[in-house]
Amino acid sequence: MNTLHYIFDPLCGWCYAAAPLISAARKLPGLAIAFHGGGMLTGSRRQTITPQWRDYVMPHDRRIAQMTGQPFGEAYFEGLLRDTSAVMDSAPPTTAILAAEDIAGRGLDMIQALQHAHYADGRRIADRPVLDAIAAELGLDVAGFAAAFDRLAGEPTERHFRESIGWLGRAGGQGFPTLLLEDASGRFSRIDIGRFLGQPEAFAAALREQLPASDDEVMPHCGLDGCTDH
Repeated sequence: MNTLHYIFDPLCGWCYAAAPLISAARKLPGLAIAFHGGGMLTGSRRQTITPQWRDYVMPHDRRIAQMTGQPFGEAYFEGLLRDTSAVMDSAPPTTAILAAEDIAGRGLDMIQALQHAHYADGRRIADRPVLDAIAAELGLDVAGFAAAFDRLAGEPTERHFRESIGWLGRAGGQGFPTLLLEDASGRFSRIDIGRFLGQPEAFAAALREQLPASDDEVMPHCGLDGCTDH
């Protein structure tokens, strides 16, 4: 069994750009996907929405929309990004992802739901009531999700972040998203997804043939210090 290691953050715009590629990869037989949340906006990097933050992220978002067709809603651009009481914190949504995986093996579904909730619907995915509502919308057991969230918050989530940064180092990645393909013999190759953005079928075909992509092209990404546009 091959494993695609997906190193990401739920508040990373370029991870949202890559979401259709991950969805295509999930359909491939013989390929497991392991996710590793990197904690991009945690601790001192937590970000309260400001006009400056809106001006910073919007050019990236518009480029992502143009390149990939991913939806960015009016509720995001004119709602969430103008809500100066909203906090961008990667920890609560990552805990929600871990909880969904823990109780139902649906961490990847939670990632997708959180990305859509944030970028398309403009919801505050760092807020616990929003996370509980999204879990219910996914059909997860509400009480089980709440108990798992409480158990996995704090140090377990921080440990996940540390382990994920270890995976990023192992991959030689520059930020999020980074994909690392582990074949059945335990060998690793980093997958360049920059040339596949907006082309999920081509990406799935390349994975199917287990073709490691070139390291020459640097994909736009979000790192611990912010996002790049080239």
